[in-house]
Amino acid sequence: MEKIKAVVLGLLLITAFSCKEVKKEAESTADAVEETVEEVVEKVEKKTLTFTMEPKSDSQVKGEVSFTEENGVVVMKASFTGLTPGEHAIHIHEKADCSSDDGKSTGGHWNPTFQPHAKWGAEGGYHKGDIGNFVADADGNATVDFATNEWCIGCDDETKNIVGKAVIVHQGVDDFTSQPSGAAGPRISCTGIIQ
Repeated sequence: MEKIKAVVLGLLLITAFSCKEVKKEAESTADAVEETVEEVVEKVEKKTLTFTMEPKSDSQVKGEVSFTEENGVVVMKASFTGLTPGEHAIHIHEKADCSSDDGKSTGGHWNPTFQPHAKWGAEGGYHKGDIGNFVADADGNATVDFATNEWCIGCDDETKNIVGKAVIVHQGVDDFTSQPSGAAGPRISCTGIIQ
């Protein structure tokens, strides 16, 4: 009888130990699957669009602009050459049409919320395309870095979606007060944002 009890007790211990090991392996596998799913979701959420800027209004201004959306924030990075040294305005315009020599085929500033033109973040409102001014160095080169959660790439919200719009660089400076465009002068470089 004592031998039977010992054998039964031994079998119970082996079974309990085996179940704990199976449970640990199952939890480890579940953790690995969860981490993989999170990585895949992160990769899916990141979108990038890159475009070449073309000269307009008899300028020599060229460049590249990219938009990357990740976790609800769109980052715009742009680089330019051929500018006159000093400040220039940059805006998003309402149409991705750079066909005219003067860039006016892009229409006015992108303003889906029907606000007055102003500096980005102004309390009284501003256009969603009112990016602002940047400075070109003595060699005519410049970079622009801008980030916002008020834009998206290809989403269903037309007050945020930048696809189908254009990036315009102006010869002059945006004064942030003149309506409807800040009196920034000729459009000297253009690219359409088309997905």
